[in-house]
Parts: sequence; C-alpha cells; structure tokens
Amino acid sequence: MRLPGYYSSGQFARLAGVSVRTIRFYDKQNILKPSYVNPSGARFYTDSDLARLQQILLLKYLGFSLDDIKEMTIEDTDYHFLRNSLTLQKKLVQDRIEQMQLVESAIEDTVHAIDEARQIDWSHMLELIHLTGMEKSLKLQYQNATNLSARIRLHRDYSTNRQGWFPWIYEKCQIADGQHILELGCGDGALWTENIEKLPKQITLVLSDISEGMLRDARRNIGQEDTRFSFQTFDCAKIPFEEAVFDLVIANHVLFYCKDLAQVCTEVRRVLKPGGRFLCSSYGKDHMREISDFVQQFDNRIVLSAEKLYEQFGLENGCSILEPYFSTVTCALYEDAILLDRAEPLMEYILSCHGNQNQILLDRYKEFRAFTEKKIKPGFFITKHAGIFCCKR
Repeated sequence: MRLPGYYSSGQFARLAGVSVRTIRFYDKQNILKPSYVNPSGARFYTDSDLARLQQILLLKYLGFSLDDIKEMTIEDTDYHFLRNSLTLQKKLVQDRIEQMQLVESAIEDTVHAIDEARQIDWSHMLELIHLTGMEKSLKLQYQNATNLSARIRLHRDYSTNRQGWFPWIYEKCQIADGQHILELGCGDGALWTENIEKLPKQITLVLSDISEGMLRDARRNIGQEDTRFSFQTFDCAKIPFEEAVFDLVIANHVLFYCKDLAQVCTEVRRVLKPGGRFLCSSYGKDHMREISDFVQQFDNRIVLSAEKLYEQFGLENGCSILEPYFSTVTCALYEDAILLDRAEPLMEYILSCHGNQNQILLDRYKEFRAFTEKKIKPGFFITKHAGIFCCKR
C-alpha cells in the first residue's frame, strides 16, 4: 500500500544513494529511525528523514564516528534547525579543506627536504603527525561554534532591547582614529561584523582567542582583505605583547572562564598604555534563570551548567576583583529581557549548554519538544542580567 509522502526502505535508500543495509544499520544504532512503522514491521521514511540522512552522511564523510554523529545531530528537521546545522556543517567542511591544504603543504616540504638533503626533516614529520591527528579538535571546534551560534541567535532575535548587545558594547568602547585595540576571546568576531561600518579607518585591531577554530571563524566572517585586523591564538593569561601598547583591551564574556583571574588582570594592565581602558562584560546570578527552572520542570536531573560562572566573575563581585589592578572601575548595566513565542530557539539554546542536558534530552527529544511547545504557547519571559565593567589604567 502506497502511503502519501512516505518512502519504503528500498525507495528511501535509492533516493539517498545508499544501500538498504545502511538504512537498517542507522536504524539499529538509533541514529536515524523511520517516521512510521506499520503493523507488519515495514519501515517508512519522509523527506525530513532524507534531510537528516544528509547530515549523517556528510559528517561520516568528514571522518566522525557514529557516536560523534549521534551527539552532533538531533531528531528535528524543522527549517530553523536544518538551516543552522547546514551553515555550521559548511564551516566544518571549510575547516577540513584548510586542514588538508596544510597537510599537502607539509608533505611537499618533507618530500622536497628529502630530495635536496637526502635525509628526513623530522620537524616536518612531527608537523604531519600533528596535522593528521586533528579530528578531535575539529569536532570540539564544531561543537563550540554550534553552541556559540545558538546562544547568539537567541539573544539577537528575541531580545526586547532593539539596540542589540554588540552595538551597545561597541558604543561603550568609544573607539577613535589611531587607536590600537586588543580583543581577548573574540569568538566568531560578532562584535566587529555587527559594527564594521562604524569603525574608523585608521585603527589597528588584534583579535585573539584560545580556540583556533573560533579564530578561523572570525577571520572568515571579517575577511582577510580588511588590513585593520590581525588574528592571534593565545591564552589571555599570557599576552604576547610588550608593555603599554594598547589603548583599549576588550574581554566580552571571557573572564569567568579564566582559571587565574589575577594573572589575566595583571597582563591586561601591563599591555595597556597609561590612561588606557579595559572593558570586560559579564552577567549576574539572575541571568536566564527561567531557563534553568524550565528544564528542571521537565526533568529535575538536568543541570545546564556544572559551574556558576557568575561566582567566578560576575556583576556582583566584578568590581572587587578588578579594583586592585585599575585606578577606576565602573559598571554599566544592559537593560534587556527575552520574549519567546517559538519553541525552536529555546530548545536550541538549551541543547547548547555545558551541562548534562544532552544525556537526558536527546533520548526524550520528541517528548521534550511537545513539553516546550505547550509551555511556550502563551509567551515565555526570560530575565537578562548583564553588563560591562569599564576600567582605566
């Protein structure tokens, strides 16, 4: 019997260009389940299942294990999720292309050294070993990019303050011609891509991040042709610049991740010119509290973050942490909240958190979606409690 909008296992396999055995294997591994199973056990798939299979096959082609793929995909082909997933997978493909280009160059250099010197250049061989063992870091970078994008989208698309966080931060920077600026933990460069038209022509900006993947995204988003920008990978506890070289140092939602805040503050003060400014943002204990309450209502085992980052560096204790290193410290609050009427952005944000939620929610995804849609229907309010500290050397 033909079901409108459904494909049998054989039809689905032919459409996807894989074997029926592959389809059955993904079913057994709980990576791709059929949308419908009839009473006799025949399995049927939809166009939405085909979109999910595309994600699985691409990630498999890029070298990820089935366990990795299960973590990196979810059972939702809503256009919102699918578009975001495809955009990030494109970045992953670009990362792998760049990696392979580096491997090719290292091989060429090694072969050339052997031909010229009749001996092996062990430094190039070690570089090759490093480059060909990057799969785990690529997975981590992909996940970091996915998580960051989910959080940015929720704030960007559903905040009540129409100015937006990054334009507000830029306004507080008071950037002028001739300044030399350092950003610590630049992420994907959103502070600059959202304000690029406002930037003076005669400035220099060094964007840094501890993650090579994040820095690569920033470089792509900004474009290498903009000579005002340079990009460096380093830990902000060890800033590789001489004393008194920067007019402004920025750390947007970074300090609460730092293990040695005293060392970071010492380094920032060292590289600032006399009278230079340090802008660092954070949030307080009430920030996004409704989301934690929300997931606890669904399953009280869920903890979205193992650490309360605001206790490390937040609006409540930031001044006392910064004051020993800077002559003046003031705090400006960003007046904002989030109003939601759609389930997908909230679900995406929750899945992006650093806690144990994915261990619980991915196996109960359809149930969680139904719970979220019911709760969100009348409108969902989320408190935002964030701001920025403005410090002067």
